[in-house]
Formats: sequence, C-alpha cells, structure tokens
Amino acid sequence: MPNAKMAALAKDTAIYGISSIVGRFLNYLLVPVHTKYIVPESGGYGIVSNLYAWAGLVLVVLTFGMETTYFRFANREDEDDRLVYGTSLRMVGLVGLAFVALVFAFLKPISAAMTYSSHPEYVACFAVIGALDAFQAIMFSRLRQQHRAVRFMALKMAFIIPNVLLNLAVFMLVPRIPALHDIYVRFDYGVGLIFFVNLICTLFVGLLFMNEMKGLSYGFDRQLARRMLRYAWPLLLLGVVGILNQVFDKMFYPNLVPGQEGKVQLGIYGACAKIALILSLLTQAFRYAYEPFVFGNTKDKDNNEVLAQGMKYFIIFGLLAFLAVMVYLPLLKYLVSNHGYWVGLKVVPIVMVAELFMGIYFNLSFWYKLIDKTWWGAVMSATGAAVMIAINVVFVPRVGYMACAWGGFAGYGVCMLMSWFIGRKYSNVSYPMKEIGMYCLYAAVITACLLVPMKGLASWLYMAIGTLLLLVYVARILKKDLPVTSLPVIGKYFRKK
Repeated sequence: MPNAKMAALAKDTAIYGISSIVGRFLNYLLVPVHTKYIVPESGGYGIVSNLYAWAGLVLVVLTFGMETTYFRFANREDEDDRLVYGTSLRMVGLVGLAFVALVFAFLKPISAAMTYSSHPEYVACFAVIGALDAFQAIMFSRLRQQHRAVRFMALKMAFIIPNVLLNLAVFMLVPRIPALHDIYVRFDYGVGLIFFVNLICTLFVGLLFMNEMKGLSYGFDRQLARRMLRYAWPLLLLGVVGILNQVFDKMFYPNLVPGQEGKVQLGIYGACAKIALILSLLTQAFRYAYEPFVFGNTKDKDNNEVLAQGMKYFIIFGLLAFLAVMVYLPLLKYLVSNHGYWVGLKVVPIVMVAELFMGIYFNLSFWYKLIDKTWWGAVMSATGAAVMIAINVVFVPRVGYMACAWGGFAGYGVCMLMSWFIGRKYSNVSYPMKEIGMYCLYAAVITACLLVPMKGLASWLYMAIGTLLLLVYVARILKKDLPVTSLPVIGKYFRKK
C-alpha cells in the first residue's frame, strides 16, 4: 500500500477510533452502574437490551442503505455531490417523519405486540430517536465523505458525554430526591429514564448539526433519487438481515423464553455481550475511515492493493483486540458490577469471534459494492441471517442464551465464507493469505493456551502469563508488518541517523 495512502487511512482511522473508543469506554462506565442498580432478577436490563435491539433494526430501515449509496454517488465524476447530499437528506428525512407518524397513530397496538402495553411511551420515545438518528446518519456520512474527522468526533462526543452524565444522575441522584423518587419508580426503577435521556441527547446533537442541515437547500432530483434507490434497495435488505444477525436474539428472546425468566436471561446475556463488543470498536473505526477512502479511490490502480492490505491489517489488529480481551477478562468482567450477571461470561469468546467474522465480511463486501451488484450482499446476508435465526429458534428454548452466541458465530461465519468464495469470481484482489494465516495460527495457539492449560489459575498469574503470550503476538507485528521505526511519535527515536 502506498505510504501516503496508508498514512491518510491510518490518520482518519485513529481519529474515528478515538471517538469510538473513548465514547464506547464512557458508555462502558454505564454498564457497572446499570448492572449495580438493575438487579438480574428484575429483568430490567433485559428491557434495555430488547428495546435497543429494536432500535438497531429501526435505524437500518430508516436509513435504507443511503449511507453507502451516498458515498457511491457523491464520488462519481458525473454527479453533483451537493445535489446527492440534498436528495439523500430529503429522502431519509421524509421517511423518518412518516415512520414517526405511523408509530404514534398505532402506538397502543404496537406497544402491546412488543409486550410494552404498560409503557407505550418507551416505544414512542424510540420511534423519535430512530428517525433522528437516521437523519443524522446522513449528515455524519457527509462529514466522513469530506474527511472532516475532527468535527465527526466532536459531534459524537457531544452525544456521549451528556448521555453518560445524565445516566449517572438518573441512578445516583434521582432516587435520593423525594420529589423525583415516584418518577424513578414509575419508569421501572430508572430503566425507562435511560431511554428519555437518550432522546434528550439526540435532540441536543441535532441542534449542533444546524450547519449540515443546510444541505436540505441543495435541492432534490427525482431522476437521481430513482437511481439512488435502485442502488440502495439491495443494501436495505442487506442491512436488515445484517442487523438481524446482530439483534434477532435480543429482539425475540422474550418470545422464545416467555415470561420473567426470559427477561432475566436476556439481561444476563446482554450485559456480558457488552464486554465482547469491544472488538466492534475496531470494526466501527475502520469502517468510518475505510468506506469513504475506498469509494473515493475507485479509479486508482492501487485500489486492489489498498483492499488487500486493509484486510490484512484489520485481521491483525482484530485478533490483537480479541487476545487482549481474553487475557484481561478477569479485570474486564468487573464492568458488569453485579456478580449475578457473571454466569454469562462464557459467551464472550464466542461473540468476539462472531464480531471478527462480521468485520472480515465487511472488508470483503467491497467486491460487490464497487461493481454495483449489491444484491449479492442481500443474498449472502439473508443466508447468514436464516442460519442464525434457525439456531436461535431451535436451541434457545433448550439451552438458553448460549444458542444466541453460537447463532451469531454461525451466521457471520456463513456470510464471510460465501463472500470469499463468490467474490473470487468477480474480484481480482490478491489477499496476502499466507501472512494472514500465520497471524491466525499464532492467535489460535495463544487462545488454546489461555482456555485450556491455564484454566483454574489465580487471576493475577493467568493475566501475567497471558501478557507474555500477548507480547509474543505484538512482537511478530512489530517485526513483520509494523516496524517500530514506522510508528508515529516514538518511531523517530528508533530510526538510524
């Protein structure tokens, strides 16, 4: 990969990574707070997991593939990127308004179907959040397309920091204020207030987007809209089945395991899966920088090399993140402060590997996006979702939330393998499989050492030995693919003068 391009990609990834990592870390600080005040037996964390799972699906539907579609059309030489942006904003905005109107019109039956008939305000709250998030997603895409990573990070933090502070206030201050205690109890001992805090912070970020909202004045082109929708509809299907791979288990767990027991189990699974989602930070940061980077260089002769090296480095650092979590799990488990949730920690390695499969699948997805055959993505994601749903439906009633973890593993594994084998026919990207294979072998050996021989050791000894094994992996990275002299800031001290 050319040095200049690698540096540009690394810079944007670092900035996006900072916003993702810091933001997710701050959100992780809420996990011990939530799990301390929301006991497993209440099933309250199951409500949180369930409604945020539905929110994920709503966001995908309301953006209907317009983020990727925007990148594709805005980077075409024969298109006016301002008109593409204005058309995208108007389409997503109108769909969001229609969605909110429909939900409010049928709020009671929808709430009853979702088992929230006693709290329809929860459903209404998430309808508005979903519409606002979808609209803001296009504006965030505009910032990414313009490589305005710093403003992107600032706006992300403008949501995260107030959200964390207000959540802390909900559970640590509100119950102690007599005038507010009844409200705290009314909304499931603070559970419902989590959702209203989210809405407040989303509205606040919307106010900060006033400059980007000027894009509404850039116009709307019907012919352009039709062409964009033709490109986007397979991405919508892809996105729906993709998000189902991530959230189906949390959305329908209460239906598969009815009653209070289902909410309790879902709360345990949802809390422990938060630890595994650390790996998604890397995928998210990489995607934010990588997608506009690749679409912006489609005519570059080095683009295939960019894709090949991008895959290699994603896997290298994805495996590093996986190993780090495995080594320091005895510490990370304290993110879930109530010991009653710890019974679910066995899902962590499985969910993390599923996240890695998802990231690889994303990296492989450019072969069909760049040749405008996005329907292939829909086919592969649908197949993976079918596998995942089948495993959940058949095995969750029998073995509980472990089936959720294995369902995600199998679903993303199928998507990844299908994209690899089918993509060979359409793409001539030469991935460095030998180098990738060596890192996978190293990671497999280290994982085997962590899971088998060291089981039962004292936590400090387990982490000490694990750290040494982790350093072996890092040493290989520094020796083979990321020499110390190439590192920012400190690299200059190792270069020969």
